[in-house]
Amino acid sequence: MANRGPSYGLSREVQEKIDQKYTLDLEARLVDWIILQVGGNIERPEPGRLNFQSWLKDGTILCRLINSLYPTGQEPIKKIPETKMVFKQMEKISQFLHAAEAYGLITGDLFQTVDLWEGKDMAAVQRTLSALGSMALTKDDGQYRGEPDWFHKKAQGNRREFSEEQLRQGRSLIGMQMGGNSGASQSGMTGYGMPRQIM
Repeated sequence: MANRGPSYGLSREVQEKIDQKYTLDLEARLVDWIILQVGGNIERPEPGRLNFQSWLKDGTILCRLINSLYPTGQEPIKKIPETKMVFKQMEKISQFLHAAEAYGLITGDLFQTVDLWEGKDMAAVQRTLSALGSMALTKDDGQYRGEPDWFHKKAQGNRREFSEEQLRQGRSLIGMQMGGNSGASQSGMTGYGMPRQIM
C-alpha cells in the first residue's frame, strides 16, 4: 500500500494540485494547537508535509487530541495502545475519525485514513484538524486550549419568534423580491402579427 512508485501523466498532475493546497502556515498553527491542547511531552515535528505526516501517522496524537476535547472520564477513545503494527495504527486513525464525527464534524470535513497513512492528501488532514479546532472553539465548553484567533467560530442558529400579529402583517406585504409593476404600461403596443411601424 505505502510502497507506490512515482505517478505519471494525469495522476501526477492531480497529485500536484492536491499537494499545492497544503500550507506550511496552517501546519505551524495546527502543531502549536495540538501541542497546547494535548499537553504532556509531545515533541514538535520539523516543518514540512512529510514530517507532519509521520508525526500524526500512528494515530496516537490524534486520539489524544480528540480525548482532550472531552471532560475527564468522558473520553471517546478509552484505550490508546502504543504499537508498531500497521493495521492497529490505521485503526487508531479510524477511531479518531469516528470520534471527530461524533464530536460534531460533518462527513465532508473528514479525511480518509489513507489520506494520512499514505500521505495522499495532507491538505485534507489539515482541513479536518482546522474544522475540529473551529468546532471546539464554537462549543465554548472550557475544553478548548489555544488562542481564540487560531480558528473561526462556526455560525450558530439564531431562531426568531414572531407574534401572530407580526406574521399576519408580513403576509399582507409584497416584498421587492417579488418584483414590482410600477411604471409598466402597454402604451405603444401593437397587435400581435402586425409589423412595427418605423417612420
